[in-house]
Amino acid sequence: MTDHVHDASCAVAHGDAPAPRDEPKTLVAIFASPMSGQLLRYALDLGYRTVLVEPDPTKVDPHAPETVSTLDAAGLDANTDVVVCDHHRGELGALLRDALAGQTRWIGLMGNPRHEGPHIKPLRDLGVADEEIARVHRPIGLNIGSRTPAEIAVATLAGLIADRNARPGGFEF
Repeated sequence: MTDHVHDASCAVAHGDAPAPRDEPKTLVAIFASPMSGQLLRYALDLGYRTVLVEPDPTKVDPHAPETVSTLDAAGLDANTDVVVCDHHRGELGALLRDALAGQTRWIGLMGNPRHEGPHIKPLRDLGVADEEIARVHRPIGLNIGSRTPAEIAVATLAGLIADRNARPGGFEF
């Protein structure tokens, strides 16, 4: 037996110990897009149950493991992370309102943090309180300079892992 077995994480990484069993977790990606496809694929490897919410049947990703048209059908609970993968859709306000009203652990929206969030006006127009709107994380993911859908998905999932483990992300230990 080698010395790395004394460090639990190292022992798991080397295959000398089983990975800890996490509580069940779900990742809900709202809106089919190249990024949501990457996000859902990578999340499976991280132990998430994955669900794509796509209200437009013409935009459904045939590769998504589970696709539903409403958040109600996604099965939100306290272990669910919700990521909105397109902020240019007309359904944005209603779906975010429903996510905020449901039981979720985390809700985030892609977008440039230098501009007002595209979700703010639609949510206010729907009567959602500012305190609830503030629960929507934006930007999502770690700041690693992501440019491609795959990189954005990796940064997003890394940020969710850091948040679940109460860590800052990045190279701060």
